[in-house]
Amino acid sequence: MLLNWTGYVYVCYCPSAINVCWTAHCMKLSQTFCNITRTFNNLHIFFCSEVAFGYKGLQIQLFYTAGNLSTLFKVKYSSKVTETFDCVEPDDVEGKIREIVPAGFTYNTDDFISLLEKEANFKPFGTLLHTYTVHSEEAGEFTYQIHKADIACPGFQEYHERLQTFLMWFIETASFIDADDDRWDFFLVFEKYNKDGETLYATVGYMTVYNYYVYPDKTRPRVSQMLILPPFQGEGHGAQLLEAVHRFYCGLPKVQDITAEDPSENYVKLRDFVLAKLCQGLPSFAADKLHLGFSADMVKEAQEKLKINKKHARRVYEILRLRATDMSDEVKAREYRLEVKKRLFGPYRKNQRELAKMRKCLRPEELVSHMGQMDTQTQHEELEKSYQVVVEGYRRIIERLATQA
Repeated sequence: MLLNWTGYVYVCYCPSAINVCWTAHCMKLSQTFCNITRTFNNLHIFFCSEVAFGYKGLQIQLFYTAGNLSTLFKVKYSSKVTETFDCVEPDDVEGKIREIVPAGFTYNTDDFISLLEKEANFKPFGTLLHTYTVHSEEAGEFTYQIHKADIACPGFQEYHERLQTFLMWFIETASFIDADDDRWDFFLVFEKYNKDGETLYATVGYMTVYNYYVYPDKTRPRVSQMLILPPFQGEGHGAQLLEAVHRFYCGLPKVQDITAEDPSENYVKLRDFVLAKLCQGLPSFAADKLHLGFSADMVKEAQEKLKINKKHARRVYEILRLRATDMSDEVKAREYRLEVKKRLFGPYRKNQRELAKMRKCLRPEELVSHMGQMDTQTQHEELEKSYQVVVEGYRRIIERLATQA
């Protein structure tokens, strides 16, 4: 019983124990230590209930150089359970983390500092697609570049193995990809900055895209993974990256359209913004055309010029029409509301078709049970809630579009 009571001091909550840090050229390690544990999502894969047993004061430290992502890995603790109790083994914390971190890291701080001094030799991989700047009131203007790379780029495979480790820390249900497949495209964001007369680069984020075959001679690029590293989030890099990727594929005649694999809610919001920004300049999406309804011309122009499929073009139409609609005018507001609800009503219409089939084959008591689940009044209430949520999201996108004007 002594172990069951005293042993609690040897239980560590892993998200509080793991620290991931970015270290820029010529900076001391003490200056770069940053605890961003609040965003760790996948530790349950490696530790039961995100808890590690057997250590007191456990610290798992991962330092990455800002550009090449060379890695320093340290495990520290004040004491181990084996120092107090016999026949009790601690969790293999180091082994679990090594399942994520690829070979080539160092345990030695001096070796890591030597790698840090070589950061001036690091250059972005692949072809430069886009350069942009971000202004900060405190620090001035920063320059960023977006590059397209593939696995054939010298040194890129090893770099990507280090880069994709961040997915396991920050994206729930993330997994590594088979980068050896040549149908993968990689898009990388770097910060370009100067230090003591040298031009240096820091990794900001990236996106992976898989090119699926579409009969008979087309491809459908599908976004698989997208991550902006925490120090750079909230600065607009995700929108810049997604727009650059869209523009790249728009220039390829063999591309059918661009999709995403199991997109998160945040990704859908980002995509809505980027696609609305791109489509607002198309003739078929002009303000005088929006009030005429969603048209075949919109579908065709969005697909041919911007590789946007019909489903996504419809959402863009609703966003831009809301921006062009005077919602204080009851007639125009009602027209817009009915237009959006017409799309949202699709699942409810399916329920009605299923109910019609049930009437033919279910006994009265069974039918009553199913009808309770498909009550018309409830459907109308849920439809109104869905509409309000959609419009609220659209308004935020319209506000963001206004800041880009």
